[in-house]
Formats: sequence, C-alpha cells, structure tokens
Amino acid sequence: MKITKLEPIILHAPVTRGGIADSTHKLTHWGAPGVAVHADNGLVGYGFSGTHAHLPTDRLIADCIVNSYGPLLAGEDPREVRALWEKLHKQSEIYWVGRAGITHLALGAIDIALWDLKAKEAGLPLWKLLGGSASKKVEAYNTDGGWLNWPLEVMVSDCKRLVEEEGYRAVKLKVGGPNPKEDLRRVEAVRNALGPDIRIMTDANGRWSLPQAIQTASRLADFDIAWIEEPIYFDDVDGHRRLAETIATPVALGEQLYTASHFRDFIQAGAVHYVQPDVVRLAGVTEFWQVADMAWCNSLPVAPHVGDMCQVHRHLCFAHPACSLLEYIPWLRDWMEEPAKIEGGHYIAPEAPGAGMTPSRKALAEINRA
Repeated sequence: MKITKLEPIILHAPVTRGGIADSTHKLTHWGAPGVAVHADNGLVGYGFSGTHAHLPTDRLIADCIVNSYGPLLAGEDPREVRALWEKLHKQSEIYWVGRAGITHLALGAIDIALWDLKAKEAGLPLWKLLGGSASKKVEAYNTDGGWLNWPLEVMVSDCKRLVEEEGYRAVKLKVGGPNPKEDLRRVEAVRNALGPDIRIMTDANGRWSLPQAIQTASRLADFDIAWIEEPIYFDDVDGHRRLAETIATPVALGEQLYTASHFRDFIQAGAVHYVQPDVVRLAGVTEFWQVADMAWCNSLPVAPHVGDMCQVHRHLCFAHPACSLLEYIPWLRDWMEEPAKIEGGHYIAPEAPGAGMTPSRKALAEINRA
C-alpha cells in the first residue's frame, strides 16, 4: 500500500446554542482543518486538528499539511506510521520554524489520518489494532452544560438534564469569571442541585494568577470538586507545582501542551494530578501514546482533552491502561460517519474500522463548498 495523494479539508461546525464562552475564549464554531490521505488501494484515511474556526489560520494548517509535509509522504507505505512520524517530526526545515503551533497541529492531523488508514487496511477499529478491549469501562463526563456565559439557572438546568435524562455521572463547569465569589456560587448551586454522588470538574482555562488560584481553588474543596483544570497560565510549571502542594483539590492540565517533553516537565515537577493530553495538540496518536505511557509509569490517570470532539480519543481510551475517563462535547456529532455513542454515562466502543474520523455526508457537502 502506497500514499498517492493528500487532500486538504477544512470543516467549521457550529457550537451549542450559537455561542459558548470560557474565561478566555468565545466561540460560535469549532474548526477542524485536516487531511484525507489517499492510498493506491482506494482506501482513504482522515485526520483533523481542532481550532477556534479562524479560517486564515485553518488554511495555514491545511497548506502546511499538503505543501510542507505532503512531498515527504508521496509513495510511502502509510502502515509504517511511527517511522513516518519520526521522518516528519525531524524534517530539518520544518523543525527549524516550529516544534509546536501550526506545524505540530498539521503533523498531528497527518498522524491521525495514517493511523486511520492503517486500521482501515487491517479491517479493525483503532482501539482493537492498539490492543484494547470493548469490555473496558470508559466513563464520560460532559462539558457542554457548564459554559461560563450560561446564566446560573440555565447552567443548573442543563447539568440536571445531563444527569437525570442522559445518565451522566460527571459534569464539568467553567470558572475564572470576573468575580471569584460568583464562580463559587455557581459551583455551589450545581453541587446542591446534583447531590453528593455526581462528580463535578472545574476549569479556569489559565485565567487566574497564582495568588487568585490559591485563594479561590482552595475553596473548591468545600464542594468536593474532582479537579481544578488549568488554574493558572498554561506553561507555568513551578506555579502549578506550588499550587498542587498548597490546595486539596487535584490539579488537571494538558490541553495547551504541545509536546511530550512539556508533559514530562510537569509530571517530574509534581505539578499535575490528572494528565490531559489532546491528540490534536500533540502530534497525533503517536505522541499521545508517549504521554499516556509517561503518565502510566508515574501512576497518574489520563483524562484526555477532546479537541477532536472525542472521536479518536475514545479509541485511545479503550486501548491505553492509563485512560478510563473521557470528556464529551457533541459539536462534531453530525459531522462524523460514526459519531461517539454514550450509554449510561459510559462510552460504547466503536465498531467500524479506522480511527473514527471519516466525515459524514453532511460534512463532505460542507467541505465541497469550502
């Protein structure tokens, strides 16, 4: 099997209720720039990144995929995924201008597409190709009811619906608003509405200073919060270490870390309790696996961030022993041929061959108009 063509793809999917916000971002659409890798046997592998749907930036990612990495893949065997990852990752001209950012996002989309193609050629879902089991329990926690721009009554109602009607046993709330006391009131209201048996995660999206985080996050223990995610600036290893040593609530982070070595620094410093790699921020499945192995060796759980809207991550969670908890956001549900399924608060192992990134007819129609 040989690679014959790389075809750029850009999808923009609308988010819930026309717009969401956390402490640092406002979105109306989720971007999925990516690639279709064509092979000489007629199979196509798909891989996407995840962005805030800024079209000029998405075009840069797609251009990097096809014009910078594409010539390096022509005629290669896509089943040799790890070797190809090494080849692309260490390509000197690209490595010189970006070990993270656009070039890394582009490499991640390619790597996902190659794993998708490898699994399709084997006739297996990716989790089975990687040695996983469908009998494993992968719990879902829902992020799509706790946005910071929801009024308090809407947020509480949404969280109750997710628990009482959809069966989730864990939800995540955004914090980091202008008034820390309002953050705590919102968390308290949801805890009172859901009762003591539902897990609640919180996420500040890097908004707080270290003193603010110490003061506010220390209060979260009053509401039995599972973790505080990205409490301070994303790259501050020592600040996260100091916070982790100060407060009782565990610290989660990783969605803004682009390399395995960056995760290594946080893990070795004791600055993180829940490791949150994202297959679209790291350079695909290959680097995600490196981080998951690292966390596993340090007795730390992996709870991935889902820039892919959980399509690939569900496969990785069924396959890797460090993963048993996975975020759920539904924004690509109508855009994928085999969208993620959840029953009783747990993921159902996908059955179709591949990594779960094949676009639906609706998505392909949108691509054709892009």
